[in-house]
Amino acid sequence: MKKVLIANRGEIAVRIIRACHDLGLQTVAIYSQADAEALHVLHADEAICVGEAPSQKSYLKIANILSACEITGADAVHPGYGFLSENANFASICESCGVTFIGPSPNSISLLGDKSKAKATAKSVKCPVITGSNGIIEDVKEALQEAKRLGFPIFIKACAGGGGKGIRIAQDADEFVRQFAAARAEAEVSFNNPDVYLEKMIVNPRHIEIQVIGDKHGNYAYLGERDCTIQRRRQKLIEEAPSPILTPAMRKKIGECAVAVVKAAGYHSVGTVEFLLDEDKNFYFMEVNTRIQVEHTITEELTGIDLVKEQIRIAMGEKLSFKQKDVEFKGHVMQFRVNAENPHANFAPSPGLLEYYIPSGGPHVRVDSACYAGYRIPPNYDSMIAKLIVKGKDREEAIAIAKRALREFHIGGVHSTIPFHNYMLEDTKFLENNYCITYIDQLVAEGCTFQEHKK
Repeated sequence: MKKVLIANRGEIAVRIIRACHDLGLQTVAIYSQADAEALHVLHADEAICVGEAPSQKSYLKIANILSACEITGADAVHPGYGFLSENANFASICESCGVTFIGPSPNSISLLGDKSKAKATAKSVKCPVITGSNGIIEDVKEALQEAKRLGFPIFIKACAGGGGKGIRIAQDADEFVRQFAAARAEAEVSFNNPDVYLEKMIVNPRHIEIQVIGDKHGNYAYLGERDCTIQRRRQKLIEEAPSPILTPAMRKKIGECAVAVVKAAGYHSVGTVEFLLDEDKNFYFMEVNTRIQVEHTITEELTGIDLVKEQIRIAMGEKLSFKQKDVEFKGHVMQFRVNAENPHANFAPSPGLLEYYIPSGGPHVRVDSACYAGYRIPPNYDSMIAKLIVKGKDREEAIAIAKRALREFHIGGVHSTIPFHNYMLEDTKFLENNYCITYIDQLVAEGCTFQEHKK
């Protein structure tokens, strides 16, 4: 491997370029017409336009991306997250063209990307799973009968779902019939696959995910958990590690379950196994994300392990540079997603010109971003401006550093989620670690505009 094409954009493309340069690898950036002045284009050794602004005509255009590999001589592709990162067909085509796909094998992506098959894999290694249907259900009458057997409330989930899409909730039988049809239609449009399955809804859960890693030589490790419970409409806003509610014994048990799942799938790369934790602190397998995560940064800061470099080395056929016994968790890390959204107006998108952009700095602060003053945030893609990562010796100190860092973060020309984060860092329930996955949605439903701190 000598030259890596990054099939992505934004902060993750910048992050991958940096890791490649640290490893002495050449880089190729691809960009759409809307991203001609993007930071990842400036940082890469080469850059090539792959299409128009809509992602379907650029970042999702497999033929254009592989043509870019041929033109530039790139012998590897890193897909980042989103776009084609969990597309087994893309990974397979890369392999057939002699281009190394920096990620798991197409078979692992197919197996774990299908939520019904992933759940069956988890059950095969005795990992706790949420009670649900035995695979895909296509007929609404059969589905309703199964839903009544499981008991309401119930989730209707797209087998090929991801990113919080393709999930509907039914509170009773009447609602179930409507939501079942809607879920299948949404799955067809979003994932070109209408298949859905049913799952008993866990009431008031916490969202816990485990970072796993495995190489092509059969070595695996888990790198602790991330608590991603603070989210709006299933989109994460604040993540932290370690979780304030897991004990060391629970961490070991859930970590070993996560490794067992990916090992059974023959997985080799970095990945994330997601779980729900109920009110009695029982954990249940939810899904596997077969890619680098947005929030990989907090695991890096907690463990001192560069996940992107490890991912690239694994793709090159190298062994893990550490063993499970070498993994240490030091301090407490939090990540805040700074998005171009207006929290005062129900998080409405706020693309446009960044008139000024002054990121935080100082001790124990990391900012991953692809923005700069004068950059115009396009309306075509994810609204992320930056990821603010802070570290303290414990949660209390991490929150204090976060308050300082958010105070120093100045953005002009567009709205951002910084006021939301300021609000949450004064919120009693957040500070007392007394919240669940629906907490932010409940605040929004109650009319909260995140303009004033709770007293």
